[in-house]
Amino acid sequence: MATADDDALYVLTAVLLTPAQFPSVLGDDYPAACAALEIEPYAGGYGLVLGQDGTGARWTVIVDDVSLVAVAIASWDCGMEYDLSPDERSVVAALPGWPLAVATAAPGLPAPHDPDPEEGDRAPLSPPEEDGWGPAQRRLGADEVALQWAAWRAQMDEGESGAQDTDEAADVGARASADDMDGVGDASGAGGASDPGAEASGDPAHDPYDGVRRALSDLRGYLEDAPPVGRVRSSFATGEARMLRADGPGWSMVARTDDMAFVLLDDEPREVLPVARGPKLPALLEALDAIAVRPS
Repeated sequence: MATADDDALYVLTAVLLTPAQFPSVLGDDYPAACAALEIEPYAGGYGLVLGQDGTGARWTVIVDDVSLVAVAIASWDCGMEYDLSPDERSVVAALPGWPLAVATAAPGLPAPHDPDPEEGDRAPLSPPEEDGWGPAQRRLGADEVALQWAAWRAQMDEGESGAQDTDEAADVGARASADDMDGVGDASGAGGASDPGAEASGDPAHDPYDGVRRALSDLRGYLEDAPPVGRVRSSFATGEARMLRADGPGWSMVARTDDMAFVLLDDEPREVLPVARGPKLPALLEALDAIAVRPS
């Protein structure tokens, strides 16, 4: 095995931590994500550099040179090599562990592992359990729906005849199937369940759309009282549309401003609940887009 410098960081990947773009696994909004890392919610944001030291230990190095990290990520996304070597003066903190799952490892080093703790050290960062369900998995599930929007939308086209209506902020449709989606598990087929909530709760009277209505109510509340920064985020989509991601207590939403929305709930493990584009949803989405933070 090659000799390695124990104090050096062998970079594997990096992500941005800004008001408009942060790992949702860390929290519902930017201040919450920063609090999870015990750093101040600096408006300019941070870069998170994930790597291994010379012993193979996992470390997350937080830097305030956002531009450097953004250039590195853009280069890697284009298939180009980029040597990400943050200046020591830009380092805000170095935390043990990784908050995200990283599939690669530095060559010539021991397998990735958490560093040996010292007295007073915080617990190492770690990604959420894949087979569990909670706020982190719910937010990651919404991220996955956003990434696979076309596939989810195609399923709704197939099950459109099963859509239900409500008198809430939008028309609510039957659940879409999650059988062939990565990261978001077992739901029944779109439009095919007479009682969508019975399987999850065992209670025939249980209606998972009660949670969707609460989420829609919270979203309307965001228009009256500004939520924490990053709670509603807007990013590019095809055409002139925007992709919206919003989170709140117990729920996550992903939507396109020119289309429908999907909601995930803490109380409905691995279920994806569509909100059909009725007469009221377009105005709600446009209003949310107006208050959302956007990547610079």
